[in-house]
Amino acid sequence: MNGRDRRNVIDMRFSDGWVRRWVIRYIVDWYKCGGCGSWFASDNYRLDKSRYGANVVAYIIYNIIEVHISQYKLSHIIQKMFAYPLSQQTIHRMVRRAADKYQETFEEIRQRLSQGKLIHADETHVSVKGTNSYVWVFTSMEDVVYIWSQTREGFTAANFLKDFGGVLVSDFYSAYGSINCPQQKCLIHLMRDLNSDILKEPFNDEIKGIVQGFATLLKPMIDTIDRFGLKTHFLRKHKMAVARFYDALLCRRYDSGLAQKTQERLKKNRTRLFTFLEYDNVPRESRVLPESWLRRRAGMPPFYRCPVVR
Repeated sequence: MNGRDRRNVIDMRFSDGWVRRWVIRYIVDWYKCGGCGSWFASDNYRLDKSRYGANVVAYIIYNIIEVHISQYKLSHIIQKMFAYPLSQQTIHRMVRRAADKYQETFEEIRQRLSQGKLIHADETHVSVKGTNSYVWVFTSMEDVVYIWSQTREGFTAANFLKDFGGVLVSDFYSAYGSINCPQQKCLIHLMRDLNSDILKEPFNDEIKGIVQGFATLLKPMIDTIDRFGLKTHFLRKHKMAVARFYDALLCRRYDSGLAQKTQERLKKNRTRLFTFLEYDNVPRESRVLPESWLRRRAGMPPFYRCPVVR
């Protein structure tokens, strides 16, 4: 025998309905072979420099990310509930170590997304210590990656999606338009904007006609999806209706500026509004909305009352 390591590790135990403090003393004996001089330990457990266990780190990460508790408040909560002397600086160091530890996991998820067939992308504004910044979200039906950036510049999305060859589902932010892959623009965003146009000019018959024609175009597609799902075999029949809609839209000359703007927008995104007709299992919206969200808009135009495919 040649030495002994002792370490008290402050940890937690989780079970159904409770979480409790849990302090473990680890004792590891070290031995040296008298014949060959090899070193080996009595236990496979590796004691690191941190005095806090993995469950404490998991509890901290969960509260910061999922419950949105600040590090300062979380420090006081843990001290009151578990009597652990965790300062804000200690929590910050634990978060940094966790980020380094899971960097390899992040790269694995990123690789799976890049090699997949579908990615939903979006970005949202956040404030970090009073400074404006953005969080970008890239997700499939199984994996999700969040990336923080100081600005909303499109290089973040371009860098993440540079090797992606599947279908990208996003809103109409121009940063996504430069990505070289098939794209499906979110029809929920488009319908929301069309609805706002009607509210702005309720007596504009031209914009009403465009919106009504678009709603009439979508209704049979939604009925097909409700019956057969997002299968190209059943959806491709609607491509003729899309062609007729655009033929009627583009051959007409509008007088109002709002109708002209809407016509130009639909023309610009013609190849990106109905991509879900050409690929299996591609949603037509970049987010899932509950039925209650639609029912609250019962007084809106007909297309808002169409059921959303989950």
